[in-house]
Amino acid sequence: MAADGIVVVGAGPAGAAAAIGLARMGEPVTLVGEPRRFAAVEGVSARVLGALRGLGLEQAMRAFAPPSPRRVRWNGMPSEANHESLVDRQLFDRGVLDDLERLGVKVVRGHVAEVASAPGCHEIRVETPGGMQTLSADFIVEARGRAAPGGGLPRVRGAETVSLLQYWQGPPGSAHSAVQSCEDGWAWMAALADGRRYLQLTLDVRSAELPPKKALAGYCAARLRGIEAAVPFLRDAEPVGEPHARTSTPVLNEVLAGDDWIRVGDAAMAVDPLSGNGIFQALSSALQAPAVAATLRHDPARAALARRFHQQRIEHLFYRFARIGRDFYAQETAWADQPFWQQRRGWPDAEPLHRGVMPAEVTVARRPVLHGDRIVEADVVLTPDQPQGVWHLDGVPLAPALLAVRAALPGQPAGEALSAALNLPIERAAALTEWMRRQGWIADLG
Repeated sequence: MAADGIVVVGAGPAGAAAAIGLARMGEPVTLVGEPRRFAAVEGVSARVLGALRGLGLEQAMRAFAPPSPRRVRWNGMPSEANHESLVDRQLFDRGVLDDLERLGVKVVRGHVAEVASAPGCHEIRVETPGGMQTLSADFIVEARGRAAPGGGLPRVRGAETVSLLQYWQGPPGSAHSAVQSCEDGWAWMAALADGRRYLQLTLDVRSAELPPKKALAGYCAARLRGIEAAVPFLRDAEPVGEPHARTSTPVLNEVLAGDDWIRVGDAAMAVDPLSGNGIFQALSSALQAPAVAATLRHDPARAALARRFHQQRIEHLFYRFARIGRDFYAQETAWADQPFWQQRRGWPDAEPLHRGVMPAEVTVARRPVLHGDRIVEADVVLTPDQPQGVWHLDGVPLAPALLAVRAALPGQPAGEALSAALNLPIERAAALTEWMRRQGWIADLG
């Protein structure tokens, strides 16, 4: 059986981003997937909408409601500081598949039943409406989200968490959402303009006393009616169907790429839904994947470099999002001694989300970087707050810029030294020097 080049398994945002990036690079790519099988709504920021537009997902973008306030009641304090656009995930997923075909990506619509892998060859069996179909690939991008098989590889896991999603139907109205903390977890509520409401309880697996499955609908309804922020969402509404239980435990895979495969999106790392950054983090890990995959396929001398780049970037993202969640959990003090909050206010560590930077802590080192459609090695600037390194700013390589400023002669203006070393206009060199000073890379020029 002839190989189909690269096959992406999974049709969510991460799989779509990887497939589009690979197609734009001229790689032979096929995506296999189907819309999410259960009804759900998600909220995304303007930053995510911009990234999706940049991918060319025109049809999928029509599934988003206009931005609306996200009403938050946390630690007893109300807030409406953030806005989000709600999206019907099944409608979005169908739009993504249509967009991929329009953008020139070969799409096989169906459920991935099995992936059998051997070195240099992967066979993917797909249940399609027309029957079972088998694809063969020399490279595979695993993008099936949390459902992706772990393959026995080690994982980092946060506190075991479950989210119970219940669909309600009420009269039409405006789209809006809300979040409220409670003694044993927190609730997220979303209403669409057509009257559909999606209410989700997120609880600790070990301490939650959940009833048998047949009693879960009544349990969810009773719990939600006791949450103040949920009352407007339940007014004149009735539950539809059974609740959907899904894991929402933070998970990081400790091996994210091999010579002929790579994991992206939630299949690589899945964050706590509290951050509201699910689609954003999926895109963050997938946008770098095409260059990693191309390097692995075509530049074996840099294969280890590409794997290290992918691993380090995703680990950095995972711990960043984990610390955002930790700090938000720590803001809730009313139930700080309850199991749910105890386990989450100190995980994953005590490291600050952002660290101050002193000039003595700033170094230059060789690190893997993304250069066009390949992963290469270059000199970058390392800081406590940027441990992966910073390579360029507006096209100017920062490692030689920093070294030039440090090498300035006594009494010589730093901008003048930088201008001479990198052949930059003096105004641009002065602005870059000031930027480095504000970052804490160099001493005050005062």
